Amino acid sequence: MSSKRDCYEVLGVPRDATADQIKKAYRKLAMQYHPDRNPGDKSAEEKFKEVTAAYEILSKEDSRARYDQFGWDAFEHGGGHPGGGGFGGGITLEDALRMFTGAFGGGGGRTIFDLFTGGGRPADPDAPVRGADLRYDLELSFAEAAFGLRKELRVHIDEDCPDCHGTGASSGSRTETCPDCRGTGQVVRGNSFMQFAQTCPRCGGRGKIIRHPCRRCGGEGRAKVQRTISISIPAGVSDGSRLRVTGKGEGGSRGGPPGDLFVVLSVRPHELFERDGNDIHVVFPIPFHIAALGGEMNVPTLRGEAPLKIPAGTQNGDVLTLRGLGVADPRRGTGDHYVHIFVETPKGLSTEASDLLAAFGASIKEHNQPKLQEARRLAAAFDRERERLTAPPAADPPKK
Repeated sequence: MSSKRDCYEVLGVPRDATADQIKKAYRKLAMQYHPDRNPGDKSAEEKFKEVTAAYEILSKEDSRARYDQFGWDAFEHGGGHPGGGGFGGGITLEDALRMFTGAFGGGGGRTIFDLFTGGGRPADPDAPVRGADLRYDLELSFAEAAFGLRKELRVHIDEDCPDCHGTGASSGSRTETCPDCRGTGQVVRGNSFMQFAQTCPRCGGRGKIIRHPCRRCGGEGRAKVQRTISISIPAGVSDGSRLRVTGKGEGGSRGGPPGDLFVVLSVRPHELFERDGNDIHVVFPIPFHIAALGGEMNVPTLRGEAPLKIPAGTQNGDVLTLRGLGVADPRRGTGDHYVHIFVETPKGLSTEASDLLAAFGASIKEHNQPKLQEARRLAAAFDRERERLTAPPAADPPKK
């Protein structure tokens, strides 16, 4: 997990902030920590770089969507941006100043994503591009999450078109260098006072134009295909767990590496068992005579029935523990199994059983039921206090 602060926290905006709110927050903080206002202040310089990096992430729809989904993992360790590379090393003050200038109309500096490719403008339109990361939501049963299994996932991904091999040109034709940008993918606009680079509108930044596009991909060079991916889900995963399958995201372009597949797990609740960390809780009914006299009963656990000793005088709601019979997680150890006792009153008794139960009830003395004794004691104390508070006032003695 990245040690970097959350981008929204850095800018002091909520996660549902609008683009205007994000820009306004960045303008205020960037002006506050700008090196020109804080000469020689290294702390302000680091703050300036931090807020600028956060703004560059949140100010663009695609990068903000990836950040919301994967956090800093989308940009570090080779992840996330189509340019590939990583963002683990931070940004320089020069980079931050250029981004600041670009954010407020100063033109043509590098963006944070130029750092991923390690270069400045103009970008190489033929450079390899890493494939996008993908998310796959997978629902598991309670048992599947507890014991793990292998799953086959069918994923639709974009990759280089198999007909044109990613060129976008039909068989027998070829791409041509764009005459407007001369293959750079960018054109320079402006006047002698201020100039800035922008994506070439003719070729869309590719640096090449296609006279005869591929019929299968329409000149895009990309086609959607279905892949079957086998993954191993370890025992003990919990609801909300995320598995990263390296290299199983969308295919890269122009020889770039594929992205990663993130499998987000949800676990269906069980009708009998309830999980709390690695511990399992179960409400188990027992006959009232077992509760009164004690005994042994087999109770359900994740690994089948297990014997449980029930002490005499067990009450409704008592919790008995079976050690080491919870979820077995290699990372955090094995949990325990907690049995919440529910004393069940029998229904549909025969006449003979009813008579026996009546005789049994007649033999029970009040001292055999200490909770009943305590309830009656408390009720009697309450009645005495109530009578004192509600008694009519005593009449005044007659005057002599």
